[in-house]
Amino acid sequence: MEGSRSDPLNAMPNKAFLEITNACNLSCSFCHGTRRPIRYLSREEFTHAAGQLRGFADYLYFHLMGEPLLHPKLGEFLAIAHDMGFRVILTTNGTLLSAREEILLDAPALHKVSISLHAYEANRMGMPLEAYLTDCFRFCERAAEKGIISVMRLWNLGGASAENDVILRQMHTYYDTDDGGAWKEIYSGYKIRDRVFLEWGEKFDWPDTETEPVSTTHSCYGLRDQIGVLADGTVVPCCLDAEGAVNLGNLFETSLAEILASPRAASLKRSFETRQITEPLCQRCGYAKLKNYRK
Repeated sequence: MEGSRSDPLNAMPNKAFLEITNACNLSCSFCHGTRRPIRYLSREEFTHAAGQLRGFADYLYFHLMGEPLLHPKLGEFLAIAHDMGFRVILTTNGTLLSAREEILLDAPALHKVSISLHAYEANRMGMPLEAYLTDCFRFCERAAEKGIISVMRLWNLGGASAENDVILRQMHTYYDTDDGGAWKEIYSGYKIRDRVFLEWGEKFDWPDTETEPVSTTHSCYGLRDQIGVLADGTVVPCCLDAEGAVNLGNLFETSLAEILASPRAASLKRSFETRQITEPLCQRCGYAKLKNYRK
């Protein structure tokens, strides 16, 4: 295998974001969204892309943009990922959890589900908040029984909201018990139960080439421990390139090893290591500025 993760000087990404669809059933204010044509990976495309990524990543995320639970072949993709030895992580807005619960809970590859509870505030969905939250809480409970980690996320660092308070009260009502069910504070939020967590999200500006640069001296984990593949096969350095602005090549046309060895990929990785950012999109990354990477 080219590039062993045990070699820190030539380490390959251990997280791969494979966008199985860029379609979404919501339009959240905190999400960049995408202007790309709506696309769903075929079984053949998923198998090929996942096979290419397996040599470079242990964790496979079924998203970059889009709502992965919309994909009609979700169960097939989870089974293929399991056969390849991946541990799968999903990020969802939570609206389809009850409809897709059986598929998710029966998938041995599924390692973690991250639920963006702040999607409700951004969309004011047709279903009542209490019903939406109850569906999410029940899923987390059943997932924990299957050994699957559930992380519920709220934006509250850099801007809390009244609706966050309502959601937190509902969570306490559902989870607090008289038999020692206290939440344990951790660095990123709370451990509510075994394999059930609440994490705070930090508000940041998504990188966009149409905005002003924010930093040229930061670092990034792109191409060091993560890589992304859009639904059309475009390879990008991280999970924040919503439009494929940093197009390193197409995985349906070129092997991943060749793409990562290309001059543009090598230059980008070097710019992260030296903190001399030259890619226009990366210069506009509000997340990198927020985190102020030190590694």
